[in-house]
Amino acid sequence: MLLSSDVIKTSGIAFGTSGARGLVSLFTNEVCAAFTHAFVAIQLKNSNIKHVAIAMDNRPSSFRMAMACAKALEQLGIEAIYYGVLPTPALAYTAMQDNMPCIMVTGSHIPFDRNGLKFYLPDGEISKSDEQEILCTKAEFSPIDDIPNLAVNPRAARLYIQRYTSLFDTSFLAGKRIGIYEHSSSGRDLYFEIFSALGAEIISLERSDKFVPIDTEAVSDEDIAKAQLWSEQYSLDAIFSTDGDGDRPLVADENGTWLRGDILGLICANALHIKALAIPVNSNTAIESSAYFSHVKRTKIGSPYVIAEFSALAKNYETIAGFEANGGFLLGSDVRFEQHTIKALPTRDAVLPTLMLFSGSKHDTISALVDSLPKRVTYSDRIKNFATDRSQIILSLGQEKPNQLLKALGFKEVLIRSLDYTDGLRMTLKDSRIIHLRPSGNAPELRCYAEADSVYMAKSIVNKCLDKITVDGFIDLLSQ
Repeated sequence: MLLSSDVIKTSGIAFGTSGARGLVSLFTNEVCAAFTHAFVAIQLKNSNIKHVAIAMDNRPSSFRMAMACAKALEQLGIEAIYYGVLPTPALAYTAMQDNMPCIMVTGSHIPFDRNGLKFYLPDGEISKSDEQEILCTKAEFSPIDDIPNLAVNPRAARLYIQRYTSLFDTSFLAGKRIGIYEHSSSGRDLYFEIFSALGAEIISLERSDKFVPIDTEAVSDEDIAKAQLWSEQYSLDAIFSTDGDGDRPLVADENGTWLRGDILGLICANALHIKALAIPVNSNTAIESSAYFSHVKRTKIGSPYVIAEFSALAKNYETIAGFEANGGFLLGSDVRFEQHTIKALPTRDAVLPTLMLFSGSKHDTISALVDSLPKRVTYSDRIKNFATDRSQIILSLGQEKPNQLLKALGFKEVLIRSLDYTDGLRMTLKDSRIIHLRPSGNAPELRCYAEADSVYMAKSIVNKCLDKITVDGFIDLLSQ
């Protein structure tokens, strides 16, 4: 017999900002089973479980991992309901309606040689304390000798489509030409159905049989150029895409300019008349300066931290939500919208903020709507394959000597107004520019976020910082 805590401890797999992540080679059948047994064990403390829903993204490794999880459930006498390739929010929404836990096999935006597992309770995404309990739970199980080949249940896809098509009449998007950048997104077939059912003319763009790791928070120069070309070539009103598992939107306006996720979230929350927000610390300060909301609480980066604030906000506010700089929108309460009730979905979702963007811009262009917001611009990028311990050394030295760090990054003639250690190191300068450094919680990467009054300035800050950090001897410079 195997013990889940021992298998997980020696696996090399760790929980990141959202879910357990690691190299595919480390996600053996036994490791997948260990996580599944531990997850079910903590559920069985509070309720009897007869069914667990499972879905996955389009990664080459995802089916084998999903079936290993299903085999573990079989060992426990629990039926796995397999929904196939599906957006994470579609799985979570259906599982919540059916009052059952679920497991999503996805690595989100990280490269195809990595993957992950996301776990959901019947009322939504697990918390950081739940993650620790999974790691420590000692559940016994037998080695995995073979894995099943389950048939796909179409129920979750149907419910997710209905969730959004029921909000508007069939002419809502009439006259709109929307390009869907499909790549390998797990929701690419569902998005076509949703937007076309609402009257839009759909142009399918660059569908891929190979997994494409789209990071909505660090859009590549190639994808920036593609969007501008597609917009002109097809006379599009918007371009819609997502990351690999469909919980982070990537939306471009009529000019092919990609919107930052927190701006999209700001527009969505305002359209839904949300009273209180929980947002990560790296979100655009235009959210507060817009004065659209009664209360805004900033958290560490990652959906579990945003969700953790919902219960406190719900004590004082009727409508609550959260969103992230990467675009994922989390609806923390039921809301009324145009005579319809939209059920709470406390996990990142890509479709709701996009539909609210179309609703807000129905009498004008998307770019005009964005231009009506306070003029603050954010930008971010990362250094790939950058050892996490190296990132931690830089942050530790930077916290001890922030002015030294600022000079080492090439900002010698500006002073720091304030420091924020909520997640990484966030420096607000006297001239209101913001520089924020943080190691990724999902992969060995160092991320840099910047905020300024123009796209050019925000991008130049990020590029300057990342260029300086990659120079040999940067840590030695900080240590002086």
